[in-house]
Amino acid sequence: MKYTIVIEEGPESFGAYVPDLPGCVAVGTTRAEASALIREAIAGHLELMREEGLPIPEPRSSAELLEVA
Repeated sequence: MKYTIVIEEGPESFGAYVPDLPGCVAVGTTRAEASALIREAIAGHLELMREEGLPIPEPRSSAELLEVA
């Protein structure tokens, strides 16, 4: 499965989250670190959901960049 992730730059760190997996978040000091950490967070999140017998959400979100004047 491929999940969309969102990475936001803050004043001192980068935060990442997965719109289709509420509660699945990560924070890193760089964009690359946040990306690596959210990958680990997704794996852990899905593992816990499986262990608890919860349904795994299908990826539904997507993202695109729009240029505005």
